[in-house]
Amino acid sequence: MNAVNNISIHLHQQQKRNGNKKTSGAEQVKVFFDELDSPFKKELETIRKIILSVDKGITEQIKWKAPSFCFNGDDRITFNLSGKGVMRLIFHCGAKVKHHQTKGNILDDKTGLLEWTAKDRAVLTFTDKNDIKAKEKDLVWLVKNWIEVAG
Repeated sequence: MNAVNNISIHLHQQQKRNGNKKTSGAEQVKVFFDELDSPFKKELETIRKIILSVDKGITEQIKWKAPSFCFNGDDRITFNLSGKGVMRLIFHCGAKVKHHQTKGNILDDKTGLLEWTAKDRAVLTFTDKNDIKAKEKDLVWLVKNWIEVAG
């Protein structure tokens, strides 16, 4: 059984111990990182801190078996931990299809870092701590602007 499934089981067990009260998103993410066995654990925590620092309205929870960042209660940016040797952030508009008034991508990516998979979905990839440091200002810009246009 892989580490992500173990984390899901741990969260479920914790919820049962709490009288089936739903565990808060922040608690879910804390447990996730406490249990995470990854060579990128420190780097993922760094990315998490950067994203949370962008706006006080950003919250977090577990979605798709990984930390996800929400704005106004809607998931907007989610880690994808399935890549080998890389860390990915998925920039999205949540589970429900939304119709945007733009002809192209919903964000004019002035950084050039996003890999677009749809008009309202993109991927940002990091390779290591140096890559995170090099992209930090662009990540802040992307998060700030993404939560504005994705809402």
